[in-house]
Amino acid sequence: MFNLKIIAIDKIKKAFFEQAVQEYIKRLRPYAKLEIIELKPESFSQSSKERAKQIEGEKIEKTLEKINSQNVFLLSENGKEYDSLQFSKFLEKNEEVVLVVGGALGFSDEFKNKYQKISLSQMTMPHELARVVLLEQIYRAVTIAKGKEYHY
Repeated sequence: MFNLKIIAIDKIKKAFFEQAVQEYIKRLRPYAKLEIIELKPESFSQSSKERAKQIEGEKIEKTLEKINSQNVFLLSENGKEYDSLQFSKFLEKNEEVVLVVGGALGFSDEFKNKYQKISLSQMTMPHELARVVLLEQIYRAVTIAKGKEYHY
């Protein structure tokens, strides 16, 4: 069974994204232990963006200390890209994986440099959409690993 944690800045606010998230969580239950940890985003102004990213990074760090995992990966447009088969193999070889989805501003450079990064796409997307895409790709990877008919 896959053991996955997703740490995300902010919660899903739009109903259609939430419906998609819940659908993939339901689909994953037979194959994976999945925990989603949502952290409160920092409000920011034009002049306080860097400070907000720093504070969000500190919140993530505190959460990671409680989890105590070596397999932490930030979602970043400049991270390592996988196709679906490679991502399935990546999840299979790691007992536990923690995936971190940044907030509206992303991560500070200092925070990004501390962790490995994976990419869903080189394009930037809203954190809510990134979470849906991530969950779909996790589900796809798990079904590939389990030999289920989903990925063609």
